[in-house]
Amino acid sequence: MGSIRTVGEHFDEDGRQKRTGTLMTASAHIITAVIGSGVLSLAWGIAQLGWVSGPVAIIVFSIITYFTSTLLADCYRSPDPVSGKRNYTYMDVVRSHLGGINVTLCGLAQYCNLFGITIGYAITGSISMAAVQRSNCFYGHGHQAKCKVNNNGFMITFGCFELLLSQMQNFHQLWWLSIVAAVMSLVYSTIALGLSISKITGGGDVRTSLSGVTIGVDVTSTEKIWKTFQAVGDIAFSYAFSTILIEIQDTLKSSPPENGVMKKASLVGVFTTTLFYVLCGSLGYAAFGNVAPGNILTGFGFYDPFWLIDIGNICILIHLIGAYQVFCQPIFQHVETQANKRWPDSSFINKEYVVKLPILNQNMSINLFRLVWRSIYVIMTTVIAMILPFFNDFLGLLGACSFWPLTVYFPIEMHITKENIPKWSFRWLMLRILTLGCFIVCLVAAAGSIRGLVQDVEIYKPFRT
Repeated sequence: MGSIRTVGEHFDEDGRQKRTGTLMTASAHIITAVIGSGVLSLAWGIAQLGWVSGPVAIIVFSIITYFTSTLLADCYRSPDPVSGKRNYTYMDVVRSHLGGINVTLCGLAQYCNLFGITIGYAITGSISMAAVQRSNCFYGHGHQAKCKVNNNGFMITFGCFELLLSQMQNFHQLWWLSIVAAVMSLVYSTIALGLSISKITGGGDVRTSLSGVTIGVDVTSTEKIWKTFQAVGDIAFSYAFSTILIEIQDTLKSSPPENGVMKKASLVGVFTTTLFYVLCGSLGYAAFGNVAPGNILTGFGFYDPFWLIDIGNICILIHLIGAYQVFCQPIFQHVETQANKRWPDSSFINKEYVVKLPILNQNMSINLFRLVWRSIYVIMTTVIAMILPFFNDFLGLLGACSFWPLTVYFPIEMHITKENIPKWSFRWLMLRILTLGCFIVCLVAAAGSIRGLVQDVEIYKPFRT
């Protein structure tokens, strides 16, 4: 990483470029990460769970996420949470507090999850672009038109956007993109709310119930169980920001203390998103009932006003373009840091070339290794998304696999170690029960999503359907 520079106007005490992040930018990063494609599947999720279990599950996951995020925020510096040594990544935090095999398991869980999320965002971004085309087709040819659309071209277009943006060096240069993406997420969530309210006030025969979809009418008893598991996974995915919490915290100014600012940012982010989640999910279920689509803005329970649906899907696209970068930056940084350590004298890996952008009249730093490796990553995620474009099942599996280890297990284990909580004490028992309960929930959610993916694969033809 180079020699440690003198602390001064442009550098922090660890010799790295001075961090300038604030409560606003951290909150924007969190909202960008949390209010993602998951919000659009919540009406479907509540349809599977019903009026009681659906909203309760959303609120419970939000409380758990906020609680564990406060524990994780205190681990950024060690041993003291205010003046200790910085840990730049989630793996560094686990290495400082737990060590051993936990570091490897954390890295595996984090980077596999981030990789999966970027694939999921490529899928969802293309679905939104296709939805705009279908919406215009319905408007031009009537609601009975077939309007079939192949998503592959849109996935390639999404990948082209990410090829350009992936050359941003780090999180510090993404603050403006996260703010734009956060605004877009609030806009399309508001549009989904407005359309749901409009459909509710317009009347119609909509079936809802306290327990969700009805056995024998909407689904079989077996399907009810599996879809319930999958819905829980979708809700868990909707709160998956602990994966990048430490990387976001590493962008904050050192004064006031980073852990205090991060806790406030987590509260702002989780409260804002939970409010939208409960409203979007509940009103979406009230509007569509037990036949709520998996993606409320692309399931086309709405046709008119078509221009508003188009705006909503364009906002989704802009948000996901930014969210993709927020989630893939930790992977980029990890690979490039390891390459720098292994080959410190390689000009291909370490040399920066300054290129002047004629239109913007600004200088841009180009690194050949960064250019090649990040381009390969984007191309790889795009191709996988084209092969396996399954929206709801993919979201559920990602949520199930990432929520327990990264949002619950590691933060709680590090808190127990750091605070020296006595074994078998009341506090120790409550934390262990929380860990075990979340593990069981995520296990059944993963099973439901895997079953859904197996069913999708049986009828899917790659690159064609």
